[in-house]
Amino acid sequence: EGQLVESGGGLVQPGESLRLSCVASGFTFSNFAMSWVRPAPGKLLEWVGSLLRDSITTRYAASAKGLFPNSRDTAENTVYLRLNSLETEDTAIYTCAAGRVAGRPERRPASWNYWGEGKQVTVSS
Repeated sequence: EGQLVESGGGLVQPGESLRLSCVASGFTFSNFAMSWVRPAPGKLLEWVGSLLRDSITTRYAASAKGLFPNSRDTAENTVYLRLNSLETEDTAIYTCAAGRVAGRPERRPASWNYWGEGKQVTVSS
């Protein structure tokens, strides 16, 4: 059974940066697009961004300013999310997910196969 485990969250001050990691196991990592989501007001979840299966193509939400999924390490079955210039409203639980989908993963979150438990990021002075 596939599993995703996030790490790297914590408390930071406004303007600081943070990198989250998501380690995959139990499935063929290279066959899956990896995405990040977080809760948002008025929504269940807000899509932050995705890295496609080619490990090169990155897609991210324009509204998630300063937040970019930046890389995946296929050898280590890990994907990273770099959170830059964090603001207090970026405080949230960030969750990674894996979907065996082509094209635009953000259009088919219901088809994503595996979800992590999420990692808390708190931005506060």
